[in-house]
Amino acid sequence: MTIQRGDQGQRYRPRMAFLKKLEVLMVEMQDPKSGIKMQTQKVTVCDIPHAMFGIDILQWLAQRLQITNEEALNLGCLFIQYGYIYPLQSPKNLTLRPDSSLYRFQTPYFWPTQQWAADDTDYAIFLAKKNIKRKGVLEEYEKEHYNMLNQKINHKWDFVIMQATQQYRTGKDRKKEDRYALDCQENAYWLVHRTPPGMLDSLDYGLDRATDPLEDTKKTMEFYRKEIMYCQQAIAKTRVKSSVSVGGIVKYCEQFRSNDYLISPCLPNNPWQSDDIDFWELNAKLVEVPTKARVERWALNFSELMRDPKGRQNFQLFLKKEFSGENLGFWEACEDLKYGDQSKVKEKAEEIYKTFLAPGARRWINIDGTTMGITVRGLKHPHRYVLDAAQTHIYMLMKK
Repeated sequence: MTIQRGDQGQRYRPRMAFLKKLEVLMVEMQDPKSGIKMQTQKVTVCDIPHAMFGIDILQWLAQRLQITNEEALNLGCLFIQYGYIYPLQSPKNLTLRPDSSLYRFQTPYFWPTQQWAADDTDYAIFLAKKNIKRKGVLEEYEKEHYNMLNQKINHKWDFVIMQATQQYRTGKDRKKEDRYALDCQENAYWLVHRTPPGMLDSLDYGLDRATDPLEDTKKTMEFYRKEIMYCQQAIAKTRVKSSVSVGGIVKYCEQFRSNDYLISPCLPNNPWQSDDIDFWELNAKLVEVPTKARVERWALNFSELMRDPKGRQNFQLFLKKEFSGENLGFWEACEDLKYGDQSKVKEKAEEIYKTFLAPGARRWINIDGTTMGITVRGLKHPHRYVLDAAQTHIYMLMKK
């Protein structure tokens, strides 16, 4: 199998430091004296050298790192999913089985930190060779990839077929045990680098990093100037002392302690422990007479009042006395726009504008000119959050 270096669409490897730590452990695992015991094992009709049991890997990791069997099993699965160890009996199953299943160490040449890109040409050769060997019997996803690659690199498809045929013939000349081990190794490599649908892709590094933590580049004056500026901004930034933060958390917990039913009991009784539904009836959304604890919670802060439907109902009565009931109506309409049906966003936004914001509107609200300008410009292309500025302005007005 020919492997070439390439960018593969990403320049930086976020997990490189993590992989380096794994490889240190891999070297220890292969130590002839203190590592995992390896010996020749019989697989199907041939003897495979340097094979090891899954249970031996599990026990070695648990003993070496002083961790539980569950943690060792998870770490062992990571070794296989990242391509450091490959199975000999179930090549499609990239998990560590804590039994007598057989495994082998992957050649360091193919370790992820080598940054060899899994080239399309190499994958096409692998699929073509597999197609020849199995006489056209491939997995569904492999057939899709095979056809796609045939179209993508059609200009050198003769080379792909020639290489696949030559590798297939060379493999037939090898010993049976070597041929079996190399087939398992190659299958495991492509399962890691061309993950089938539905299987965890461990080498999916995500978006490129803005900086490479392992990149050893020459530091210029511009680099140090940016570093100094960053440090100066970090020093000038105000920070809250940990004692103040902890004090705020304690105060918050004490304030809401009576409303936490894991700490304070439910009154008149706990409906989860009894068949009595009095608690649900007394705390219904729009109950006629709310409980004392519920009203006391409204006094904690304005957001608690606005979250409670009964609280908003009573607040609406107060606003009507102040001749500003349209403020709460606008706020509720904005909430409905924000969390309602996506297909009705444009219709609802236009309705809100006609009802609350348009000149001479039936329930016109009073907002400043700047906020009105932002809102009117946004309504040309309405979306869920187009009225956020006006809603925030009205919210603060009601709070004051």
